[in-house]
Amino acid sequence: MNGAPEVIPGRVRWRARRGTRELDRMIGWWLESRYLQAATAQREAFADLLEESDPDLWDWLIAQHAPPARYAPILDEIRAHHRL
Repeated sequence: MNGAPEVIPGRVRWRARRGTRELDRMIGWWLESRYLQAATAQREAFADLLEESDPDLWDWLIAQHAPPARYAPILDEIRAHHRL
């Protein structure tokens, strides 16, 4: 590693913007608080999560439906932080 600080990729940052205040706040929190410390597999899962539809994300976040297993740890952290 060359000592340069890691940065959140622009594509991930852009996809994290969902267009609703609630989703922006919840998804944005994980991006800003957890992304850079996350393992590569979890970063990849987060990037894939961002490709899902907003209604699915919302249903998973409010525990209306069970998310795919690879997203569950991320969504669990978001729910715990936001006390959902």
